[in-house]
Amino acid sequence: MMDLQRTRGIASRLEVLDEVGSTNAALRMFAADPEGWPHLSVLLTENQTAGRGRLDRTWTAPAGAALAVSVVLRTLPADSRARGWIPLAAGVAMADAVAAQLPGRAVAVKWPNDVLVDGRKICGILAEAAGDAVIVGSGINTAMTESDLPVPTATSFAVLEAEVDEDALLSAYLHRLSVLTDALANAGDAVESGLHSAALARCATIGQDVRVSLPGDAVLEGTAETIDEDGRLVVRSGTATHAVSAGDVVHVRPASS
Repeated sequence: MMDLQRTRGIASRLEVLDEVGSTNAALRMFAADPEGWPHLSVLLTENQTAGRGRLDRTWTAPAGAALAVSVVLRTLPADSRARGWIPLAAGVAMADAVAAQLPGRAVAVKWPNDVLVDGRKICGILAEAAGDAVIVGSGINTAMTESDLPVPTATSFAVLEAEVDEDALLSAYLHRLSVLTDALANAGDAVESGLHSAALARCATIGQDVRVSLPGDAVLEGTAETIDEDGRLVVRSGTATHAVSAGDVVHVRPASS
């Protein structure tokens, strides 16, 4: 397994599994022991066999082709509405970590937290409540070949002809995630903590024509204008604006190019 010295220096606990169905599901079970699995504990594998994405999608990858990493967060804002920013914080943190590995590439976040490189998805993130904690799971395409990719809109470090330093990537992600979520907990809101401005700066969705599949099979088409103070995507459709808190977003095309 990879050398993770720097990551171990940041994580309060780090366990690496040879194989697991879902790191989020496993960590949810372990996280019932807050003393044994304190804030910023990490579960990691290169062989996740039954991963899940948003909207209950399955997420699979050949063994050794991707990193699945889940983190338990216990330092949380008191206001439950502010906790809705945690998935966006994870997206910003991972985008910053990926960008450090890929100088010269355009690294951004598709709202709320898919990490894109040159417009193609390299990492998906799923945050789930677990009692008084939140578990944030990420799937990062590392050694996937073009034929391994699940969809044409995906990419990987290997496809980009880049050799990822897993320890540098994970340690940078954990450090940035800790900084952002600690600031959110201390300030109590995303604007005061600086997370709102950081998310806007990294978000590739702003200014794009989008198609949003909403709960209940409704579809919203329009232009993404901003992210509001509650972390919702604000979409203008005709003369009306809509604040979207959950939905599957497709970038139709850039609003201007």
